[in-house]
Amino acid sequence: MTRLRRKALVALFLFTLFIFGTMMGLRTLKPSDGFSDLAPGMDFPGERWERRRPDAGDAAAAAGAASPGQFHPGAGGSDTKVVFSRSDRDYSIFYDVHIFYYLWYGSPAVDSKYIHWDHVLVPHWDPKIAASHAQGRHAPPEDLASSFYPELGPYSSRDPAVLEAHMAQIEAAAAGVLVLSWYPPGVADDHGEPTEDLVPAVMDAAHRHSIKVAFHIQPYKGRTDQSMHDNIKYIIDKYGKHGAFYRFRSSTGQVLPLFYVYDSYLTPPESWAELLTTKGSHTIRGTPYDGVFVALIVEERHKLDILAGGFDGIYTYFASNGFSFGSSHQNWKAIKSFCDSSNLLFIPSVGPGYVDTAVRPWNNHNTRNRVNGRYYETSLQAALSVRPEVVTITSFNQWHEGTQIEKAVPKKTATRLYLDYQPNRPDHYLEITRQWAETFNKEKDKWLM
Repeated sequence: MTRLRRKALVALFLFTLFIFGTMMGLRTLKPSDGFSDLAPGMDFPGERWERRRPDAGDAAAAAGAASPGQFHPGAGGSDTKVVFSRSDRDYSIFYDVHIFYYLWYGSPAVDSKYIHWDHVLVPHWDPKIAASHAQGRHAPPEDLASSFYPELGPYSSRDPAVLEAHMAQIEAAAAGVLVLSWYPPGVADDHGEPTEDLVPAVMDAAHRHSIKVAFHIQPYKGRTDQSMHDNIKYIIDKYGKHGAFYRFRSSTGQVLPLFYVYDSYLTPPESWAELLTTKGSHTIRGTPYDGVFVALIVEERHKLDILAGGFDGIYTYFASNGFSFGSSHQNWKAIKSFCDSSNLLFIPSVGPGYVDTAVRPWNNHNTRNRVNGRYYETSLQAALSVRPEVVTITSFNQWHEGTQIEKAVPKKTATRLYLDYQPNRPDHYLEITRQWAETFNKEKDKWLM
C-alpha cells in the first residue's frame, strides 16, 4: 500500500512538473513564434494603441545591451504613432510604416494628355522573345498600362482632389510616412514628365492628414555622389522646415532626414563614401545636410558595398518574393543579422502582389497572385518575424507593376478584363495595412519591454 501511495505521489509530481514546464514555455515564446495568432486581418476589438512608446533614448537603453547603436524611428519626436480623435473616427497613424508613392500620372483634363497610363509595352532584350509578344503602347481610358483599374480612373497626380483622396486613403491605412519617388527639377523618368514642382502640393496635402514625407531618390541620368550632394542640399533647403518633412530619431538622439536611394548599386561604393563617410572629399556627415541614407539591396554582394559606401541602412523594395536576393523573404533573417552586426537599419519591403505584364508582357514568371490578401499577409508576417524598426510598403500606387494598395474596382472593356479585389471591397488592402500596422506596433512594444 505504501509503495502504491509513493508511486501515486511521484506520478502527481511529474504531472505537475509537466504542466508547469508547459506554461513557462508558452510564456517565453518569441512574438514571431506565435505570430500566426496575430496575423493581419484579425480584429482587436476595442483596442487603440494610445499608450506612448518609450522615448527613443529610453528604447535604446533598453535594447542597447543586445544591439548597440541601433536606430529607433521617429518623426521629429519621440513617438512612432499619433492618435486622432475626431467626430467620425478614432485611430492611430504609425510613423514606422512607410509607403512608396508615385507622382508620374497625367490625364487630358489636367495635363492635356495621358501620362504613364499610356506606357509603352517594354520589349524583351532578346529579339526572339520580343517578337512573340505584343508591342506598342496603351490607349487610355479603356486600355491602361495596368492589370488593375483605379477607382479614381486614369487620374492626374496634379489634380488637387486626387491628392486629397490619396492622403485620406493613406491615413486610413495608418501608414505615417509617404516615400515620394523624386527626380531633380526638370528631370523625369523615361516615360514621364518632370514633377518636382508638384512636391509642395504633396507636402501640404500630407500635412493636412498628419502624414510625413520622405524622399525616394531615383537613378536619373547623370546621378553621381556629387550630384546627390546638390540634391540633398536642395531638398533640405526647400522642404526641411515644412511640417510634413520626415525626420528619423536615432538611438543617439539625433533627428535627421531619411532618404531612400533607389538602384544605389549603380554608383560604386568608393564614390558613395566620398559623400557618406566622415573622411569623404565632399562629405555631408556632421553638416546641416546630414541624414539617414538607406540603400537598395538586390544581390547579396550589395550588402558589403552598402556598408563600404557609408550608408545607414538597407531596404529591399521589390514586392515579388524570390525576384531578387533582397526581396526573398527567406533571406531577411540573414540580412537583418548582417545589419545588426554592422550598425545598419534593415527595412524590409512588403507588397500585396506583383504583376507587371501590362508593361512587360514577357515577365509572367515574376507575377505573384494576391490570393485575396493572403500573399500580402504572408509578406507582412515575414517582415515582422525579423523585428524591424521600420517597414516599407511597395506600394500605394505603382499601378504598372500591380503592387498598389490604392482602391481598385472591377472593369471590363471590349478588349480588356482587369483584375480586381473581389470578393473584397476596393479598400481591402488599406484595411489589411491598418490592422497589420496596429499589430506591428503592439509587437514592437513587447520587444522594447
